[in-house]
Amino acid sequence: MDAFGQLLDNLDGLLGGAFWFPYVLLGVGLFFTIYLKFPQIRYFKHACKVVTGKFDKKDQEGDTTHFQALATALSGTVGTGNIGGVALAISIGGPAALFWMWMTAFFGMTTKFVEVTLSHKYRVKIDDGTMAGGPMYYMDRRLNMKWLAVLFAIATVISSFGTGSLPQINNIAQGMEATFGFEPWHTGGVLSVLLALVILGGIKRIAAITSRVVPLMAAVYIIGALGVILYNIENIGPSFASVFVDAFSGSAAAGGFLGASFAYAFNRGVNRGLFSNEAGQGSAPIAHASAKGDEPVSEGMVSILEPFIDTIVICTLTGLVILSSGVWTEKFDTHFERSSMTIVQGQFSEDNTEQREALYKYLNGQKDHGIEIYNGNINVVQGRAVNTDFTVIHSRSIGEDIRFGITPRHVYTGVVTIKDGIPVDNSISIMGKSLVHSAELTTKAFTRGFFGENGKYIVSIGLLLFAFSTAIAWSYYGDRAMIYLLGSKSVMPYRVFYVAGFFWASFADTTLVWKLAAVAIVVMTLPNLFGIFLLRKEMKESINDYWTKFKKENPNEK
Repeated sequence: MDAFGQLLDNLDGLLGGAFWFPYVLLGVGLFFTIYLKFPQIRYFKHACKVVTGKFDKKDQEGDTTHFQALATALSGTVGTGNIGGVALAISIGGPAALFWMWMTAFFGMTTKFVEVTLSHKYRVKIDDGTMAGGPMYYMDRRLNMKWLAVLFAIATVISSFGTGSLPQINNIAQGMEATFGFEPWHTGGVLSVLLALVILGGIKRIAAITSRVVPLMAAVYIIGALGVILYNIENIGPSFASVFVDAFSGSAAAGGFLGASFAYAFNRGVNRGLFSNEAGQGSAPIAHASAKGDEPVSEGMVSILEPFIDTIVICTLTGLVILSSGVWTEKFDTHFERSSMTIVQGQFSEDNTEQREALYKYLNGQKDHGIEIYNGNINVVQGRAVNTDFTVIHSRSIGEDIRFGITPRHVYTGVVTIKDGIPVDNSISIMGKSLVHSAELTTKAFTRGFFGENGKYIVSIGLLLFAFSTAIAWSYYGDRAMIYLLGSKSVMPYRVFYVAGFFWASFADTTLVWKLAAVAIVVMTLPNLFGIFLLRKEMKESINDYWTKFKKENPNEK
């Protein structure tokens, strides 16, 4: 597993953490926004009318209504990214990360409009009478790029695990354990059975369930978030100000006591924004391809609403909860995750300016930091280190009150061998006080409102509903990709592996889960961005044709 982890590290550095990827993603969205004259603003009102079914016609081909397609696509995007992803972005990049998530959503509204329109236009009816669509079909049928379509479909299957299945159940299991004390594999076992029962029913059952669950889960989460925001209303103004000040200052944003650079805020904000709303990734078009209708542009307009609801509404609420409550700069007693921890040589203090500067450079990948990774032995008696020649860095902060234990809850006495800043023995856990991130940070923030400690239950329930519905939607994306690659007979084996992976990830190492997700997102996104750019002229022509026909059929509509 170490070798696999190293491989993911390398791929994440090359793709998921690549400095150029956010520029490509935002660049394509910016291009289409200007090229199509800001459709996310001009067509927003019309999109709201379309999703209500106002312009629907009888006997149109498709499997779902506009609203069901929107709900399915939203269930695929509204997930751990809205709860844990926002918290992770802020913990790494500070308030500025939220600004870049907004930018990803704003331009992503246009990107999604384009990708959904083209995918709906070139969808096909398969043997069982249902519709199959997505970027692989316009790549194949319109661009005649079979190789690109195959690459995208393979990436979709991989991403269905890396985005839709593994990180979702991992976050659910962690949340259930932290809040209710449930063992992760118990949570994974129960939800795996429920997942299997749902996805076996195909898109109609999936759409029926998501169209009910999505509004409910959004309402519960929004009420909980407002309970914190209104409780800390005096901090809302400064929170908004910090978002814009950090974003435009270009200086180091305080993403923790040890800070984060502007590049970190930009990169992580954009990447988390994509993980949340998936605009440009090519996933949502697969759900929208099932919608009833003979006007692909109208379905594309429905999709404009997705990044707005997902990121500009829900992610903003999460961000304001975290910022206004102030928990993102507080240290809590927590278990140190290996993915967020490293042990360095020497004793460091956050009160020492020079040491803070050195750690800042180290954590932001800058040169001349002078930090040496700890390699050697730590003598421990009753959970406490005897020697003091090391410092534990966790979640971009210096760990305090460090204790060593044997997983899960027993104190350790003996020698802990450290290699490359991490204990060699995986059974030895490190605990202490530090900043926290991801879903744990959001959970802490939700306890600082009118609901008090009960706020953590809102996060747990929201995380359960959000993440589970995401896993449901992504199973559909994956099986449509498998149909394109290997035909209908491949769907059942895929579903078996999907459910099995879902169960495994409930107790797997979070590090591997999130790294796999980061890599899979980029591998899926790049071919899609390339494809829609090639069809930019056709997209503009399709919009013009749509409005010409619409005005003839609806002369009283503006």
